[in-house]
Amino acid sequence: MMDFEKELADILANDPLGLLVHRPKVSSATTADERLVASFDEINAFIDSKGHIPTKSRDIGERKLASRLEGLRADPVKAASLLEFDRHGLLIGVVSVPSETSTSVEINSIEDVLADDVLGLLDANNEEAIAADIFTLKHVTKPQTMPELVAKRKPCKEFDRFEPIFKQANADLKTGVRKTVPFKSERQIRPETIFILQGMMVFVAGQGKWEKRKFGNYNARLYCVFDNGTESNMLLRSLAAALWKDENARQIVRHDQPDFLADKYIVNAEDKPTGYLYVLRSLSEDPKIAEIENLFKIGFSTQPVKTRIQNAAQEPTYLMADVQIAIECEVYNANPQKFEKLIHRFFANACLNLDVHGISNKRYSPREWFVAPLHAIESAIEMVISGEIVKYRYDHLGEEIAPKNA
Repeated sequence: MMDFEKELADILANDPLGLLVHRPKVSSATTADERLVASFDEINAFIDSKGHIPTKSRDIGERKLASRLEGLRADPVKAASLLEFDRHGLLIGVVSVPSETSTSVEINSIEDVLADDVLGLLDANNEEAIAADIFTLKHVTKPQTMPELVAKRKPCKEFDRFEPIFKQANADLKTGVRKTVPFKSERQIRPETIFILQGMMVFVAGQGKWEKRKFGNYNARLYCVFDNGTESNMLLRSLAAALWKDENARQIVRHDQPDFLADKYIVNAEDKPTGYLYVLRSLSEDPKIAEIENLFKIGFSTQPVKTRIQNAAQEPTYLMADVQIAIECEVYNANPQKFEKLIHRFFANACLNLDVHGISNKRYSPREWFVAPLHAIESAIEMVISGEIVKYRYDHLGEEIAPKNA
């Protein structure tokens, strides 16, 4: 008769790979603390990549991040927990409350639901976040990619030096000596410029050197003074991002100073128009085109752009689709073809590589479409006009304009 106990003992003893050893299952689920940091880091990564704070645009991904940031700003407890990870100053000004529970958010719309989803629980693919509870942040290792310095506002000890500047700017606006113009390009930010941001005047009192920072991006530290008596050493591109986000942001300039681009040069009767430089946005419904973010055509025309693009849907150069005018500049006393070629050369490493087929099914390879943010194209056009373009290059990986010697 077989001795089952002995046979079982032999089997267990002869298990070199440990296949029969019972081990308790270890959960690989991300904790709520880690998920909160990861959800906030997605916002940081977006700003690192795009150069601006996420807005409620038509892009669903960006819109989701904008709503998430809005929810974090509305919750002082979570905002306080994330301050050490806030490398872009997104949560500055959110006052912490002495409570261990989050403040309630009244839900009245879809936007309210998205704004309250700070952990990304509405992401259908995020099973770990759905299973996680929400607690106060703790036991989370500080990331190694934190910047060496996070800009925060503080009282300006020498505000007496700057207060007259704000008073004079206010007086000049009332008398018409100065005016306000839209903010369109980070090239507008330079020492001794004044902006209106969230209802406050901001005076750029100084600017440091352009330096290569985290993720290969170039940036410069500013010394900014606000008319409420505070100061900040924020980065130039952080200020630009804040100005882009504020729909009412403006720059204060002298009345005789030309507006950005359109009035860069005062046109006289002797000046001769030579054509139009334009930037177009594709309205193609083709998925391989529609899914490309920041896709623009840069070209020139000897006739008004609206006339030139009437048959865009029938022309391969317009990707066989209708287009929308993003920028239109009339060129005077210059060769628009050379102007266009210089812009094309500047953005050459961001040129779209895509074939389209015309009505006769002939294949075309349009070379006037570029994947670059509109604000970068605006800046490049302005630098061509000013002659500063030779000092800069376009970094297509960072989607930004950087100094050549940096």
